Amino acid sequence: MARVAVGVSESHDAVEAFSEAASAARRGLGSDACDLCLTFAGAPHLGHSKTILGTVHDELEPAHLIGCGAGGVVGAGREIESGPGAVVWAASLPAARISTHALVAERRQEGVEVVGLPGDAEADAMFVLADPYSFSAEALLTKVNAERPGVPVLGGLASAAGGGSASLLRDGEVLDSGAVACSISGARVLACVSQGATPIGPEMTITAAEGNVISELASRPAIARLRDAIGSLEPDEQALAAEGLMLGLVIDPGKPDYERGDFLVRPIIGADPAAQTITVGERVQVGQTVRMHVRDSASADEDLRDALRGQVAALGGTPAAGALVFTCNGRGSNMFDVPDHDALAIDDALGAPAGGFFCAGEFGPVAGRNFLHGFTATLAIFGDGGSWHGRSGHV
Repeated sequence: MARVAVGVSESHDAVEAFSEAASAARRGLGSDACDLCLTFAGAPHLGHSKTILGTVHDELEPAHLIGCGAGGVVGAGREIESGPGAVVWAASLPAARISTHALVAERRQEGVEVVGLPGDAEADAMFVLADPYSFSAEALLTKVNAERPGVPVLGGLASAAGGGSASLLRDGEVLDSGAVACSISGARVLACVSQGATPIGPEMTITAAEGNVISELASRPAIARLRDAIGSLEPDEQALAAEGLMLGLVIDPGKPDYERGDFLVRPIIGADPAAQTITVGERVQVGQTVRMHVRDSASADEDLRDALRGQVAALGGTPAAGALVFTCNGRGSNMFDVPDHDALAIDDALGAPAGGFFCAGEFGPVAGRNFLHGFTATLAIFGDGGSWHGRSGHV
């Protein structure tokens, strides 16, 4: 049976912080072996990365470990958004096959090539922690989507680095660039993605576009069509649209109806009134269905709780063993009026140990394809039902 434990500390001393967090995780695992450990360190601790590794290894003796620097950490129902936060997430997964990898993005004549992915393509899920400055997340996700369709990639971009110190950890290594990853199979892992946005207005079809520029929606100039769609909204929805309108893109056109979670939400990043075109933060295709989306604290709360309910239902009555949490550093107190919002919502829904960090960008699947998100919370939820054969569930 899978078992997860999480330790958290706010001690300013790195050794004390990770000793406290690792000891708490050890107590939670009891006599079970630690098969996988993820470690997240606030920026003040990153000058002691080797010491952190030694402390965690001494306490937990993890068979596999990855970790990174974190602008903030999440654990045990709490969110420590800055400062010397320390989280140690530990799992006993006796039926799982696990391996860790150091990834490098090499620029070549034909483009960026990701080096270090294992040749074995049978993983049910991958966890990736990447340096945002030296690694191409787009190249990795493109490669995984093409070569390993249906395998969810979960994780995020490291959000803290100490001056000259490493922000990535892998087993006994400290790395200062690239990405660290973990492949896992034989464990039940469900991917949960909450983009924190609400669909409004009508669905529309892209009838003319190039790259990420849309020139026509429903055979009308894009700006004119959006203006009409906004005019048909209720006043409260118009107010939200005025604060920041986004576009949801349908990724899987095979469904008869599209609901929240079927759209990849991207900001509208530009408009050309003369050409009547809009530019969105993703490449689009003619024939693709889109719908306007808005984001505020209420819609983000509703979306997260709805996504969690879906994954609890997918567990089929068996409890969750625990969860890894990758939430955007634009959430937390930047989005919600109450403290610890995501951590408490996850605790309410799962009632299981959860830990993770505030990312500078989050990895997660939408309609079976992996993307890099912003303002999103993604989770890897571990089922408590022993071994698992087959692809992970995802939204």
